[in-house]
Amino acid sequence: MKDLWAVLARRRDYRLVLSAGLISLTGDWILRTGLAFHVYTLTGSTLASGGLLLASFVPLVVLGSLAGVFVDRWDRRRTMIVVNLLHAVVLLPLLAVRDESGLWVVYVIVLAQSCLQQFFRPAEQSLVPHLVDPQQLVTANALNSQSNDIARLIGAALGGVLAAAGGMPLLATVDAATYLLATGLLYGVRHRAIAVVRERTSGAVQRLKAEWTDGLRICLSSKAMRIVFVFGLVTGVGEGAMSTLFAPFVSAELGGDGTAYGLIVSAQAVGGIVGGLVAAAVGARFAAAKLWGVGAVLFGLIDLALFCYPLFYDGLTPAYVLMIAVGLPGAFVVAASMTVVQRLTDDASRGRVFGALFAAEGLAVLVGIVASGLLGDVVGIIPVLIFQGLGFTVGGLVVLARSKLLEEKAPALVGVS
Repeated sequence: MKDLWAVLARRRDYRLVLSAGLISLTGDWILRTGLAFHVYTLTGSTLASGGLLLASFVPLVVLGSLAGVFVDRWDRRRTMIVVNLLHAVVLLPLLAVRDESGLWVVYVIVLAQSCLQQFFRPAEQSLVPHLVDPQQLVTANALNSQSNDIARLIGAALGGVLAAAGGMPLLATVDAATYLLATGLLYGVRHRAIAVVRERTSGAVQRLKAEWTDGLRICLSSKAMRIVFVFGLVTGVGEGAMSTLFAPFVSAELGGDGTAYGLIVSAQAVGGIVGGLVAAAVGARFAAAKLWGVGAVLFGLIDLALFCYPLFYDGLTPAYVLMIAVGLPGAFVVAASMTVVQRLTDDASRGRVFGALFAAEGLAVLVGIVASGLLGDVVGIIPVLIFQGLGFTVGGLVVLARSKLLEEKAPALVGVS
């Protein structure tokens, strides 16, 4: 707990960024859950609901790596503030949506918000290393991961309630309020970026292309970053399969109903919160790469146990237990892998590297969604889901085998606020 207290009590700027992220993420989950509920009640169409998922995913694949280029050019704190303000403004048209005729407005807003998010995530991940000491990075990243689980647990519960109570206008108002509150917290961050001098090439388009390709080159040029990149691709495909087939798995293989499915998913969020707290408390005492590898192996093995136990036992209890248990290694994977990337990259290129990684993982998730949808009926739900567990297990073993390589560090960062 000493490491946890050192970050939360003594790093004011990080505390503000963490609080801002928790508040805005809670608003995101309120809107996401509420819109899914409200769109379905307006249309009665699962296709219309699926369109929301597509609108939120396309910018990640198309814009993600390019957005990282601009994040490296701009002050990260200012970028996060402007993006939050734009989020609040973009939500305003939802106030006028009353019936199915305004459904196109919902899709446009979801698409616009997803575009804005592609600038926010790399900026946040690039800013965090400046706000804490290098040895506190695992703790800080674990707390960031935990805030997402807390936001999902609170926001998902409130989203349906608010949608039923006030429809889209109420959802938009609450989400916009969270962005404005988060903006106020970010405004209080004292850290300021140090200008980075870049080599000029002729023409804005040429510079943009050069910096964009540079992010992809960094992801593939070194052995360490190739491990990070491939791990993200393999596990991304597995996560796409999980998001597509987990509901059918609960229904067809476990015999659960909609209530059971909701409780099992919530159990994962509870496990993630506990896991994030443990990772934040003890993560700084271990090498980040080894923590990542061990976490990935355990995550994969627990998932394999979850997917295979219905072959030998009927009942839902193991599913609840295993979904809570997987939260601990899952938190280690997120916190430690982010720390490894932050240490492998220099500040001048960190945004575009994160943008490229997020975009590649998003594309992998889409591949997993399509492939699992096709293969689930052909080879069965459980065999496809086993791939997800194996991907994490094998990937974790590779990370452990190359842990020394992954512990390399980029040039030292300047200043901690």
